[in-house]
Amino acid sequence: MTLRTHAVEEVYELMDAIEAGDEHEMAEELGDLLLQVVFHCQLARERGSFDFDAVARRITEKLLRRHPHVFGDVKVKDVDEVWANWEQIKKAEKHGTKHARPSALDGIPKHLPALARAEKLVKKARKAELLIAPKKLAGTTRRKLAEKLFGLAALAQTKGWSAEELLRGEVKRRERAFRKGEARLLAGPASA
Repeated sequence: MTLRTHAVEEVYELMDAIEAGDEHEMAEELGDLLLQVVFHCQLARERGSFDFDAVARRITEKLLRRHPHVFGDVKVKDVDEVWANWEQIKKAEKHGTKHARPSALDGIPKHLPALARAEKLVKKARKAELLIAPKKLAGTTRRKLAEKLFGLAALAQTKGWSAEELLRGEVKRRERAFRKGEARLLAGPASA
């Protein structure tokens, strides 16, 4: 197991403790997660890269910068305006750097589980008007949808396929298609 898989495992253990409402476990798992942060900072310090103080300073600066409605004098009327400001500030921060996100689809972690990655891709694609919301299916409830998702996972397993890998591949395929569509939209009518 690598350091990064340990970090991911600790996050999942924390999620389990939060979901269970177990404060004792939450404290323990937060400690385990903090150990990951401290350990990675120590390794970076030994490489001459950064240390714990630099990480703490950067997150403090980022919180102050991205929340001017809390820490500054910016007035907002609702949560939608908070999110719009946050997106604008984040985009401006990254503009002109190697971390710039020119595509509306950028910023989705590659190592997210496939279903979580699919959800983020769909959300970003809809927001960028690259994907139209499906029509509501009559009679579809949360329970029916959950049953269908479970059934699809079971079907994949009976075929000897990994539902995770199948969905991961489909998400990659859809992302490529969305990016091509986005590029055509940005290029304008001449490219059509």
